[in-house]
Amino acid sequence: MTTTPPPELPFPDSLCHRCGAPPRYVRSRTSVFVLCPLLPQKYPPQPVRACALFRPAEPPREA
Repeated sequence: MTTTPPPELPFPDSLCHRCGAPPRYVRSRTSVFVLCPLLPQKYPPQPVRACALFRPAEPPREA
């Protein structure tokens, strides 16, 4: 299994991909799971449309 983001994000409209607590992507042969570092249920059902612990990721800083 790997934890790098897949080339195409699963459930692209999920809040997880835009969260400031970066999710880890766990890939098996047939599936991709989104592991949340904040939730007690580490693998929330996707797509996540509302989350009490969501905090927006900061935009990348320009050099």
